[in-house]
Amino acid sequence: MRCSPCERASQLSIGGARHRRVTHVGSLAPVAGSERTIDAVTSEDRVAAPLTLAIDIGGTGLKAAVLDVDGRMIGDRVRTKTPYPCPPRVLTRALDRLTHALAKWDRVSVGFPGFVRDGRVLNAPNLSTRRGPGSALSRKLVDAWAGFPLASDLESRLGAPTRLANDADMHGLAVVSGEGLELVLTLGTGLGTAVFLDGRPTPHLELALMPFHGRGTFQDHLGNRARRRIGNHRWSNRVLEAVEMFDALLHVDRLYVGGGNAKKLTVDLGHRAQRVDNAAGILGGIRLWELDHV
Repeated sequence: MRCSPCERASQLSIGGARHRRVTHVGSLAPVAGSERTIDAVTSEDRVAAPLTLAIDIGGTGLKAAVLDVDGRMIGDRVRTKTPYPCPPRVLTRALDRLTHALAKWDRVSVGFPGFVRDGRVLNAPNLSTRRGPGSALSRKLVDAWAGFPLASDLESRLGAPTRLANDADMHGLAVVSGEGLELVLTLGTGLGTAVFLDGRPTPHLELALMPFHGRGTFQDHLGNRARRRIGNHRWSNRVLEAVEMFDALLHVDRLYVGGGNAKKLTVDLGHRAQRVDNAAGILGGIRLWELDHV
């Protein structure tokens, strides 16, 4: 019987493991907040290989965890702040430090906040800013990220085969039903979008960079800075308007809304919409390896 998206996410994260609270690792704090904790493998559990190091790169934070094939966490899930200015070498060194204390892994999955293709970054809107999201773009950083081979660089640095995907695509891999046309929106530092057809990600489109009412982009109006400026209610109505516009463009069968700010929504996005756990950004790293090509 086909699982619902929520059931699939739960199965990926449970896998029969006993529950264990995420603990502190070195100087790196575990992910805090209200999202569901990914279940962890205890010393009595049988670990199902291969083990995947899943990395979620965000505009404000970097997260990582090692998971077995059932989505159970091996050791701790850790995070640190995204450093700025953030040229490629600064990011890769930060990821090296972040993952140093984690359990060993067999492969690596990376969700990146920008346009990526064939293991290379094509653009990195947030990471190309001088002082972080909302600050001015640096032409030097824009040029540094354009074409950077992040997958091969991390493969050498982390010592395992590495796959790179847009962060919204990786988020969606953990939750889509696999039937019809499905849209994933991630509401966090900015806006992430991913479109899936029968369970497979379509060629990535940065819908967030499209004009919104002719005065800025969807990302400008739905990102965290806009939410803090205008308040949750007005921001939520903007999200609803964006959903209606995307649906008019795509005619989706289902919509999934995730990311750290999904819990701030105050409006109903419709019967086809479903809020999903922020942990999906990590869990999608397992399914990334089920694809023939990324």
